[in-house]
Amino acid sequence: MGLALAAAFTLRSAAASDRSRMSRPALRRLRLACAGAMAMIVAAQPVLAQSVLRDAETEKFLSDISAGLAKSAQLQPGALKLFLIGDSSVNAFVAEGQAIYINSGTIEQADTYNELQGVIAHELGHIEGGDAARSGLAGVAATRVSLLSLLLGAAAIAAGAPEAGMAAFMAGQSAAEGKMLAYSRQQEGSADASAVRHLNDAHVTGRGMISFFSKLKREEYRLTPSYTKITTFDVDHPMTQDREQVLRDSLEKSPWWNTPLDPALQARFLRIKGKLIGYMDDPTIVLNKYPERDQSPAALYARAYAWHRGGYPQQAAREIDKLVATSPHDPYLLELKGQVLLESGHPKEAIPPLREAVANSGNTPLIGSLLGHALVSTDDPANLAEASKVLKVATQRDYENPDAWYNLGLTYARQGDEARAQLATAEQQSLEGKPGLALASAEMAMRGIPAGTPDYLRAQDIALTARDAAQKKRKR
Repeated sequence: MGLALAAAFTLRSAAASDRSRMSRPALRRLRLACAGAMAMIVAAQPVLAQSVLRDAETEKFLSDISAGLAKSAQLQPGALKLFLIGDSSVNAFVAEGQAIYINSGTIEQADTYNELQGVIAHELGHIEGGDAARSGLAGVAATRVSLLSLLLGAAAIAAGAPEAGMAAFMAGQSAAEGKMLAYSRQQEGSADASAVRHLNDAHVTGRGMISFFSKLKREEYRLTPSYTKITTFDVDHPMTQDREQVLRDSLEKSPWWNTPLDPALQARFLRIKGKLIGYMDDPTIVLNKYPERDQSPAALYARAYAWHRGGYPQQAAREIDKLVATSPHDPYLLELKGQVLLESGHPKEAIPPLREAVANSGNTPLIGSLLGHALVSTDDPANLAEASKVLKVATQRDYENPDAWYNLGLTYARQGDEARAQLATAEQQSLEGKPGLALASAEMAMRGIPAGTPDYLRAQDIALTARDAAQKKRKR
């Protein structure tokens, strides 16, 4: 990015020094061309600044249905991380490392867990091929083409040939875009081939992958105007219809093609889908999708969230009680009950179901964090020791949970341990991308924690990292 910005600034200076030979329209077109090229450069970078949704039940389910696929990709057990993004569009992508990001809209549009397995198998192909890192290299190459054209265009305009300069700009941008799209199509084709292998190795049918491609094809037709002709060269993925045919030819030969769905996994999928729709969609839409006559667990889940979000606690409690009655010791249903009680202003009543949920889930850290939150929210000093214990375990087992660190900081503060309260706050602020605040909190923690102890060294690490991040932020 530094080279790209420097080139843009150089162009602006060259244009300003020779205004006498350039018309105002030519200058305007130059600015627009520069802006367009820079926008393209920025768009080539990975964008992860989206809302990540954390849910213990969903994360466990995604881990379970992807375990065999991850093994096929030669990943160590537990190494693959799957994150849910709060975005209604149908998409999934990988970033650096062994992480897959799945939009909530992908789950909402899927009809079976097997369709999600097809999506995950494809994204594992990208991880296996190192495509996240390689995409960055392709972006650099395309940027060089675009910047070269900017320099050629500026020279033409400065020489008194503005129309020729604009032609050079547009040709260079088209070439850069073509390089990126061609590289992406190659990656997608390789990922599809890997997906077939992962599904076969895990003894998973590819029917879900094919049926989900049918959904993508319908979406492709819906979003494409009837008068628009799109060729393979205009898109970053192979055309959906072509991909579907190639995959179908391979997957139908698999001995696992006719493997039926697992009823237990499908029931878990439908429940999670209902929960997600209840959480993400407008409550009125949710109640239309899941009318009162539908008494399935998925519908009860969806309506419980819809009523809760709409501000109707009694209706939400009614749906939750029905849901819990279907499986009284289910940790995720008990978690829901505790969450709604806590968020409705009843933290004391939320503690018993959350305690049982933590115990029945094997001390799942996200649920433990919620229990800690409830204990702190009672404002009862008698609950602080349990809150501290629960939240320490939660943060040790799931470091990347800002809420857990926040509540642990509150617990330390109420116990009179200000130094460790500042350390927990620094952890929270660091995770939230606030290096300046994290640095200040870490330095305050170091003043009250004995030097050389593990907590002191951790505060020191946060301070060093935050200081470096703050300096980089200022340079940008």
